Amino acid sequence: MARLYGPEPDVAGDAGHVDHPQRMGFFTDTSVCIGCKACEVACKEWNAIPDDGLTFTGMSYDNSSGLGANRWRHVAFIEQPAPKPAPVSLGMPTVGAPTAPTADAPDFRWLMSSDVCKHCTHAACLDVCPTGALFRTEYGTVVVQEDVCNGCGYCVPACPYGVIDKRDDDGRVWKCTMCYDRLGVGQEPACAKACPTDSIQFGPLDELRERAAARVDALHAASVESAQLYGHDPDDGVGGAGAFFLLLDEPEVYGLPPDPVVTTRDLASMWKHAGVAALALLAAVAAAVIGGRQ
Repeated sequence: MARLYGPEPDVAGDAGHVDHPQRMGFFTDTSVCIGCKACEVACKEWNAIPDDGLTFTGMSYDNSSGLGANRWRHVAFIEQPAPKPAPVSLGMPTVGAPTAPTADAPDFRWLMSSDVCKHCTHAACLDVCPTGALFRTEYGTVVVQEDVCNGCGYCVPACPYGVIDKRDDDGRVWKCTMCYDRLGVGQEPACAKACPTDSIQFGPLDELRERAAARVDALHAASVESAQLYGHDPDDGVGGAGAFFLLLDEPEVYGLPPDPVVTTRDLASMWKHAGVAALALLAAVAAAVIGGRQ
């Protein structure tokens, strides 16, 4: 199948990995998510993530509020009014077109989506980490080394998705590693392994993008016009995500930023301007010292 986009950025090669494998990622198809939360459980169990408590969240039937240091996968339950059916034609019905509502049809629908770290192509968290605790793996993913993290927290506001979080007990940051330890022995991440509907799909990022595009085409052919991809485009504000999604509504409905931008995009120019300002200040100080001696 022909490529949909230009060449995939060699993020692993740019990070210094030689003869590395293909870039791996997640494609989450929310149209087949049933909200079972098997991915949350598998993630916690495999990575020995601490319990984050049994508290009332007020989030409908969702028993967890979002991603955090103690929750690297989160399945959102979004309840909304059911889409209005298309007007009933007086002529011959169209195959696959929405039908008129019946007395038993519910007036709401559930949108369910398993969120996770996006493993961005241009990862701001990597740019701001002063200790090298965050690093790019040979698979193109972004991982935190907890034994190197000093808890400075610079990466927390740098993430455009609000994924990275600190643990209250030790102050260090934690997030999804895409089960880096499992990848090294040829296994898929625990969340994808546990998903009963293949809503979470794992594999080479190029192949996932092709598969996702075909899935959107199939949904559009079935009159699900709202189906769209999110985070798949290498030309977006973060250079494309290593974990992207098929959504059935706008990104904001799922709590996702509509136009994410790498927060360190202006870092180089800021350092340049700071350097120019520093040189100008030094020149002014030197001129004042020389003038004072005359």
